Amino acid sequence: MAIHGSRNKGALWPLMAGALAGLAALGLAACNGDTSDSEGSNGGSGDGELVRFNPDPYPSTYTPFPSEVVLIQGATVFDGIGGEFENYDVLMQDGRIAGIGEGLEAPEGATLIDGRGRYVTPGVIDIHSHLGVYPSPGVSAHQDGNEITAPVTAEVWAEHGVWPQDPGFDAALAGGVTTLHVLPGSANLFGGRGITLRNVPSRTVQGMKFPDAPYTLKMACGENPKRVYGSQGRAPGSRMGNMAGYREAWQRAVEYRRSWQRYWDAGDAEATPPTRNLELDTLMGVLEGEILVQMHCYRADEMAQVLDMADEFGYQVTTFHHAVEAYKIGDLLAEEDVCAAVWADWGGFKMEAYDSINENLALVHAAGACAMIHSDDQLGIQRLNQEVAKALAAGRRLGIEVTDGEAVAWFTSNPARGLGIFDETGSIEEGKRADIVLWSAHPFSTYAVADHVYIDGALMFDREDPERRTVRDFTLGQPGEGVL
Repeated sequence: MAIHGSRNKGALWPLMAGALAGLAALGLAACNGDTSDSEGSNGGSGDGELVRFNPDPYPSTYTPFPSEVVLIQGATVFDGIGGEFENYDVLMQDGRIAGIGEGLEAPEGATLIDGRGRYVTPGVIDIHSHLGVYPSPGVSAHQDGNEITAPVTAEVWAEHGVWPQDPGFDAALAGGVTTLHVLPGSANLFGGRGITLRNVPSRTVQGMKFPDAPYTLKMACGENPKRVYGSQGRAPGSRMGNMAGYREAWQRAVEYRRSWQRYWDAGDAEATPPTRNLELDTLMGVLEGEILVQMHCYRADEMAQVLDMADEFGYQVTTFHHAVEAYKIGDLLAEEDVCAAVWADWGGFKMEAYDSINENLALVHAAGACAMIHSDDQLGIQRLNQEVAKALAAGRRLGIEVTDGEAVAWFTSNPARGLGIFDETGSIEEGKRADIVLWSAHPFSTYAVADHVYIDGALMFDREDPERRTVRDFTLGQPGEGVL
């Protein structure tokens, strides 16, 4: 029996069937619930209350799949925050990390897993994915990641284009990915909101949404927006135009925020509130510190200018993505508390990627900045542990001292920090979500594969047991079904 995703085709693993029923109930509850806060009326409230926005009108309905008490014994454990421990045990109970240490006592009824000769890490987190919005098969009907109709489209949300049936989610799970951040593409100056997902099967994107994870805003600098719109004879057609476009949008957002603040501060429920603008709602969320900026940017000089612009308008850049020249400004990133999400060895495919070096990730780390790997690719997401291994090897050849434990953070805790979810996942610490990968060998080995993948303590992938693997409905009946 495979673990199917959206419709109950065939017999389901009984525990999964119960969880899907729970998801259905939650979905109905959301549909029938009070939506008054999400209406966004532009008139007086009529009930003596000020008009307010619902910051999450499409709330998560994610419910963890049923889990057992599991004790992994005698493994080498990387905790995701720099530690490496030999002959350690990890206890998962009620979907959380209940213990980590030597010789842990197994609770009654616990499932015991022999970890000797194997390795444990937190679940892999990809901070830059387009799964779901550019799903497989890669046909034009599935191209939902770029709203290429205007340079500023902060009003669009990636979650409204995610196809939960993308078979790429299953392939990523087999590579240890438990959480991923799906972004719009980079055609626009402001591409729209990103969404953080749990890598579980679901009939709806709400069933995958990471509960209470902050929304993000995708922005892009450099060649992409100026090429897309300049080729149409529209602004921006240059890097000057890019900056002007950002600044004009941020200024409108500042004024929009002031207008709403004046209305709220006045406290007059009978007054007419400002006209609501969905694009500016997102930008105002950034200015309020509630929405995290994830910015596609390659060149060091442009990243520095973007940081100046953030100071000008009073917001924070959370992470620069791709950032092939981040190694040139590692000290500046550290000073500004900005992360860099990079590839191991992609570069040279366009002019702004020309000055890439394989030591980039290690150099940013050595400068004291928050550094991490990302995929931006439906294949790369399946082997982010190996991508980190390549970046680590390049850094060591340069003489940079980075421990294996520190490098594991590049695909676990650091992306969790960049997504604002580190308090819940990204490391193996008591009380956190039990997002765990049990590897067959050292995770930086070419031969390492994920044997078990747990999400909230539920075994979602077992390499030796086809019954414990997710298979999207789209894949059922297709040639090669179930092949990994």
